Amino acid sequence: MKYMLLVCGDDTADGSGMAPVEPWVEELGDREVRLHGHRLVQPAEAVTVRVRGGEVLRTDGPFAETKEYVAGFDILECDTLEEAVEAAAKHPVATIGAMEVRRFWDDEDAEAEIRALDAELTEALRERDVDRALACYAPSAEVYHLADGQERQGLDAHHKALQDLFASVTGPVTREVRDLRIQVDESIGFAHSLVRLTATRTDGTALDETLRVTTGYRDVGLKRLITHEHAVSLKGA
Repeated sequence: MKYMLLVCGDDTADGSGMAPVEPWVEELGDREVRLHGHRLVQPAEAVTVRVRGGEVLRTDGPFAETKEYVAGFDILECDTLEEAVEAAAKHPVATIGAMEVRRFWDDEDAEAEIRALDAELTEALRERDVDRALACYAPSAEVYHLADGQERQGLDAHHKALQDLFASVTGPVTREVRDLRIQVDESIGFAHSLVRLTATRTDGTALDETLRVTTGYRDVGLKRLITHEHAVSLKGA
């Protein structure tokens, strides 16, 4: 389970004797408990935004005047709340401030989202639907393909390559994904796989090509999209 650790500082506390945070970060990172985290600027640099009666009200500074403030955050992967609390207690700021531990909502499954997007891409190729396939990519996606002895870069080049592919075959394009390995967190993810493409060309010959594919994903709005794709043909390898 994932937990958000809010690191709360205290303006009235003397932090001169506090232990450095780096060993805590390194130790939890080595154990793959700490997934991500970062410091935040001081509350004086915050901007508080409210909307009242359709009017945007902007106030410089934090939403409440208090000696305690959120100084940073960490995302932890722990089996239990007790394990997350134990990790929080070892954070140096806990000796002068406070650590707030909150569990993530259970309805988030980032890996399932990536697998669903990959399945959508497979279906788009089977239907030979260029627009449906490109909808799996972010508009600014970096796409690099080396296939059929030709190098193609960019989403526009990928668009044309798909058009050429679908025009050169008479039926569906079968996309078989093998050895799919996914690494993902709440905002980005990476997948590595072998992708075999098979179809029947218009001249009756068989298209059969296997690609080694590395794919990067990022949350774009309310959904994950492909933002990077690097594919190399294994033909002749």
